[in-house]
Order: sequence, then C-alpha cells, then structure tokens
Amino acid sequence: MGYKNLADCIADLEKHGHLIRIKEEVDPYLEMAAIHLRVYENQGPALLFENVKGSQFPAVSNLFGTLDRSKFMFRDSLPKVEQLVGLRSDPIKALKNPLKYAGSALTALSALPLKQSLFKSTFQKTTISALPQIVNWPMDGGPFITMPQVFTEDIDKPGVMNGNLGMYRIQLAGNDYITDKEIGLHYQIHRGIGVHQTKANAKEQPLKVSIFVGGPPSHPLAAVMPLPEGLSELTFAGAMGNRRFRYFYDEEGFCISADADFVITGIVYPQENKPEGPFGDHLGYYSLTHPFPLMKVHNVYHKKDAVWSFTVVGRPPQEDTSFGALIHEITGSAIPKEISGLKEVNAVDAAGVHPLLFAIGSERYTPYLKDRKPQEILTIANHILGKNQLSLAKYLFIAAREDDENLSTNHIEHFLQHMLERIDFTKDLHFHTNTTIDTLDYSGEGLNAGSKVVFAAAGEKKRDLTKSLPANFSLPDGFNNPKMAMPGVMVIEANPYQYDSAKTEIATLKSHLKAEDLKSLPLIVVGDDAEFTAANINNLVWVTFTRSNPATDIDGVNDFNTNKHWGCNGPLIIDARKKPHHAPELIKDPTVEQKIDQMGEKGGSLYGVI
Repeated sequence: MGYKNLADCIADLEKHGHLIRIKEEVDPYLEMAAIHLRVYENQGPALLFENVKGSQFPAVSNLFGTLDRSKFMFRDSLPKVEQLVGLRSDPIKALKNPLKYAGSALTALSALPLKQSLFKSTFQKTTISALPQIVNWPMDGGPFITMPQVFTEDIDKPGVMNGNLGMYRIQLAGNDYITDKEIGLHYQIHRGIGVHQTKANAKEQPLKVSIFVGGPPSHPLAAVMPLPEGLSELTFAGAMGNRRFRYFYDEEGFCISADADFVITGIVYPQENKPEGPFGDHLGYYSLTHPFPLMKVHNVYHKKDAVWSFTVVGRPPQEDTSFGALIHEITGSAIPKEISGLKEVNAVDAAGVHPLLFAIGSERYTPYLKDRKPQEILTIANHILGKNQLSLAKYLFIAAREDDENLSTNHIEHFLQHMLERIDFTKDLHFHTNTTIDTLDYSGEGLNAGSKVVFAAAGEKKRDLTKSLPANFSLPDGFNNPKMAMPGVMVIEANPYQYDSAKTEIATLKSHLKAEDLKSLPLIVVGDDAEFTAANINNLVWVTFTRSNPATDIDGVNDFNTNKHWGCNGPLIIDARKKPHHAPELIKDPTVEQKIDQMGEKGGSLYGVI
C-alpha cells in the first residue's frame, strides 16, 4: 500500500483486524514495553497506546510483529521490490531479458526522493522531554528511541542520494545528558553514519544529524535494510512504499522527512562523547555504559496528530526477528550471489544473531579425491567473515552442500547434527584470535575485543551421535547433572566461574573424560544450569554461543598444538558459564508483569490477546 504516513498505516491495520487500541493510561516506564513483549510472545496485533503517561503523544508498536502483517502492509509493492533488489545484485538478468525487467527500472526511477517545501508549515515544535519517555528494561540508563531513522550526509558529497539512513539507538535522557539539549547516539564506526562522522572528524567539522520517527512503514524498513551497493535507502523507501520519499531542508540546513511524525535535528561535534547505556539489547543481555557520540539538539519537530513509533529489544525472538524475516523475503539469495560458492547463510536468531552463523557452500576444489575435506568452504568462510554485518559473527559453522543437497541453515538442530556427525576436531577448527567482535557482545576481553572460530565440515559421516548418556558415565567432583540437549551434545553443570580456578577445573574434567568412551558424544557444554540449557534448542544455542569467547572458552579432551594449530582427539568442551565480566541478562520486573496479567483478564484491554 502507498501509505502517506503512519496514520494511514494504522487506519488500514485497524480496519483489517491487525491492530488494537490500549485506551487506559499506561506508564512508559516498563509497562508499555511489558505489554508489547507479552503481545509479541502471543503473536498478537499491532498496538496503539492512546494515553501515554506524561506525554501528549500516542504511541504505536509491534507493527512488524509478524511476517504476515509485514507482508500485508507491503502487499502491493513487495514483488516489485524483490525484483529490483535481485536485479541490483545480478544486473546481467536485465541484459538477458530486458522486457521482463523493464518494470524494475521504472520502479527505481519513480521511487527517487522528491524535494518539496510545501510541507514546512505542517510541523510544530516541541522538546525532547515532551516525547514518550519509554524505558524497556529495569536497568536501562534512560528512555531510548528504538525505532529511529537516523539520516546523515557525506560531507564530501552532500545531497540525499549520497546520504545514509540507518537505525541506531538514541538515548533521550539520563546519565550526564543535559535535559532537552543533549542526546546520545549508539552505533558501530563501520556503519554508514560512522563513515560520515569519520570524514567530518578528519576535517574537524561538525556532522549534521536528522532523526526521523514514524512516517510510512517503508521508512523504518529502509533504515535496517542491507541494500546492494549503490541503492539508496531513500530510493528503497520510495519503491517499498509506492510513494516517493518526500523531504525538504529547514532554515538551519537540516534534512527533514516530510512524512515523518517526528524529526529531531542536531550536531555531532568531532571527538565529543558522553556515557551512553546501559540498554537491554538483542543478545538478551544489557549493553553496558560506554562513551558514544554526543548530539547537541537543535530542534524537535512534530506533526499535528503525530504518533510515536517504538519497539522493544530483548532476547530473540522479538519484533526485530520479524524484521529479519521480511528482509529475507525481499533479498532472497542476494548475499550468496555476492560470494562465489556460497549457497546460503543464516545469522541464527535464537543465539542473538551475531554470535552464531550457519552457512552452506560448495566444496569443488579437489573433486578427484575420494575423501572430501574442507577446502573451498574455508575460502568461503573467510569471505563471510569479511562481509558487512556478517563480520560481527563469533562462531561460524559451514558445511559442504555436496554432502546433503537438502540441508538447510534454518533448521538449527538438524544443521548442528549434520556438522557434528562429520567434523574432525583434529583439523577442522580454525581460530581468529585477538580480533574484533560485536560491540554488544561482552564474552570477550573488552569492548569490541574477542575471538572467532570456524567449524568446517565436509565429507562422509564420521560418527553416529548418541541420544542418551553413555553407560556408566561419570563426572569428577565439581561437575554434575549431565543432560542430553540433542544427539551428540551433553550439558553439565559446574561451580560458578572464577578466573583463578576455571582452567584448573576444565583440566580436571578433561583428564577424567580421557578414560570414557565418548566417540558418539563430540560436544560437551559446561554451564550454570543444565536443566535450562538442555530444555530446548533455542536455550542451548543462546547459552552456548552468547556466554563463550572461542579462544578462551573452547577446550577439548586429548588436545594438542601442532604448527600453531589447535585440535583435540576427544570431545570438544565449551565453557559457557557466566563470567564475572559478562553483562547481566534481561529479567522482567515481576510487579509490572502482574499488572499486565490483570490487563489480560476479562474486561481488560488485552483480554483474548495474551
């Protein structure tokens, strides 16, 4: 649908039963987020909060809460945009069949941003503190914008076509920010805005920033979309929304999205930072307080009937999971086309996305060998770990497509089982030590610091995986409660992690297990709660891969080092206990949860929804 604005979208969703209204006053401190989380868990509708405590503005969330609802919002444009993105990643298609793809060129042309000035009079001014001050989690450092569209321009090539529209979290208050005058921006330096800031810093010039909230749903989608090189986010927003991205510049030279509900403008000065965070993030933990760029606020604009748009971030799955599913619908096989030999890749949502990647690639280097081994897939693995957001991955499991043409990276347990049946831990582990990992991942030695490991498997099955505990299996003192999480994977409990004793404890475990016959048990995970970790596959991958740093926490029975290559002849051991330097996990407020329970009872606004 060609929604003119967010209000159009809300009306359409409500008309078709995809949105409900919350009429009673709701506190933006924890309550709105708790309602959103509960409704999302039940795959419920979008939510319009009509009465936000402390603010004149209503708020909407969970617009993208299900893939079906997302596809409904873009029901008229989705096929055309899929073709457009596919054409940009493989332009030879147009040369082979120009008549078929003529429409894609028209889609791109008709979606170009449109500069207009007649919208200037539709905006009014307000303040940061008048906006809904939504706090998602009890330990958050303050209220955040969680569905922003942050726009910056290249200082060397000004203009919207060379601009960047990205989604980076914005802290509105708290910490050392001066009320209504300063807000915090959180983003990694390799992002588009980071590139723009680096250029501005080099010239010792300030960077102008415009933050849009609301507007047609195609706008926030464009802000998170991993687009092919050269395809502008604003053009994509126009194509996806069947409506050109309308903009103008205010008197101070800031770009204003004419269809946004809110626009915050401001300046980021070179080297000016302030502490930002903590913030409950998508790994299921808090990202802690660190210095990030400071934005000096110039103006806060809003439409007359503006609606504040927000989401809640937490341990997956969440609304951003559904965002990811929609992105996959649109891009399809775009990334595999950019890496030769890659069949598919999946950032595993249940593990917090960035900590764990599954991939399938071709193994064609030595087809004349009887026994296939990882060669080409190792080259592919290096490509993957050097590719935009995929470079944040910490664990990469890559399989050869020739071993099972039906293997899918989307079936977590089946994929892991395929890998564990074939991998040779004496040679198929490849570490990257002292490197960078995700800013939000605290399993390493410090901010952005940690390690990576590639698990590569190709060839025939080497073992059958046991589904039950081995006969007469025993553990040394300090380890207990063994549970089978899936075929070939055991979880055991250990004492709380201590820096001075952890290595000795694992060494004791390794020594004890030498005497066991564990050929069918290739992986042992050491954790704090075996019952929880082994309860389901989502818990297993979340605990194992968010609470471990490969170079520090991977060990193995009968391990060795040869020519700087580490391997083991027995089971691999991953120490996934919580470490003292880890960030705390996200825990809901029980008092707030009880209040939400009451809203789900008969007569409550969430009755029949949660």
